[in-house]
Amino acid sequence: MDHRGPGRPGPARPRGRTRGDPTTDRGGGVSADKESRLARVALTWLAEPGTRAVHQLVDRLGPVATLELLLDGGSPDGWLHSTVAARSAAGDARAVAAEALARADRLGARLVTPDDEEWPARVAGLKTLRLPDATRRVDVETAPPLCFWVRGAWPLGEALERSVAVVGARAATGYGQHVATELGYGLAERDWTVVSGGAFGIDAAAHRGALNAGGLTVAVLACGVDRPYPMGNTALFDRIADTGLLVSEWPPGAEPLRPRFLIRNRVIAGGTLGTVVVEASARSGATQTARRAIHTGRVAMVVPGPVTSAMSVGAHELLRECSKARLVTGLAHVLEEVGRIGADLAPLARGPQRPGDDLDDDARSMLEALPRRGVRGVDALAARAGLNVRTALRKLSLLEELSMVVRRDDGYALAPATKPKGGA
Repeated sequence: MDHRGPGRPGPARPRGRTRGDPTTDRGGGVSADKESRLARVALTWLAEPGTRAVHQLVDRLGPVATLELLLDGGSPDGWLHSTVAARSAAGDARAVAAEALARADRLGARLVTPDDEEWPARVAGLKTLRLPDATRRVDVETAPPLCFWVRGAWPLGEALERSVAVVGARAATGYGQHVATELGYGLAERDWTVVSGGAFGIDAAAHRGALNAGGLTVAVLACGVDRPYPMGNTALFDRIADTGLLVSEWPPGAEPLRPRFLIRNRVIAGGTLGTVVVEASARSGATQTARRAIHTGRVAMVVPGPVTSAMSVGAHELLRECSKARLVTGLAHVLEEVGRIGADLAPLARGPQRPGDDLDDDARSMLEALPRRGVRGVDALAARAGLNVRTALRKLSLLEELSMVVRRDDGYALAPATKPKGGA
């Protein structure tokens, strides 16, 4: 059964097309489109994704002129100049880019750039991302991506248009995995794309929940789309590639180096409408993803956990420190935070309905005045409830009609409790 809903085509949908896909111009040379795409790949290889100086140059000069400038030693930043020189010493950037494109073609993967129809427009919001008190390069260099490598048939922009990230601890508890699976399933069942990082624990549980609902899920990787990490999730990645998307800023073959996970996290935060943290330790990449979401103007949500669990420390600290982080306890709360205003309000938390909940104050006072056992006269009940006799009689009649009290010869008593059907 297909759970995607009327707005979702099936997984066999053809890839999103690019605007202008010729590989050669009329004179037989390299087309401007291909040269631009090649330059974006080369720039991502020369400097890690998110580098602000590179992104600003591309905005001002275009990718081809920026590549030429950097290769000629014209970097405006000293550290970037050194990085470009070191990478250039290891190989020719254009040749590396050409090989990456050829390798992706053999894999059935594709390059997506801002010139393509399927480019996710929401990631442009990363231009304004500034993390307070940032000192590390991974926290400072948070510019939007220059390009994406994608495996899977869905158009990337369409997949991320209505999406929620679910992230959390790798060493997740059974509680956390249960919550993440339920969230992934419920979101996918309601036609939301579930985005995560493909890691063990919470990430994998969220992906599996979405897949089990027959929905769409996207794994944003910190390595090449041909070598998903961790290897233990290979079967999961294959399922995601078949019906959803594997996405990366790094070319095929790229290794999952530690800093790349934090670089990747800004895309998860900025490319979705909201991020839900389900379990996070004191030093967790999941809380850093949530902070990036907050400072990009997205919704950050946190599922609380047991105060005795080390996997809840980071989540609870995020709630304490960030006034914009929202506490959520299930799917209804998440939908209320990211859904259309007024359309997905979560129901108020209520206890079980009791027979006396709809009574007015006087009727409730009369009910409370009755003894738990035995009978009491009208005058005594009225005095105990603080009502005049006339009002007391009127409320007792109402309670009798509701089968909550019974009339006796010498007064009124509580009606006997009704035994459940089938009871002894």
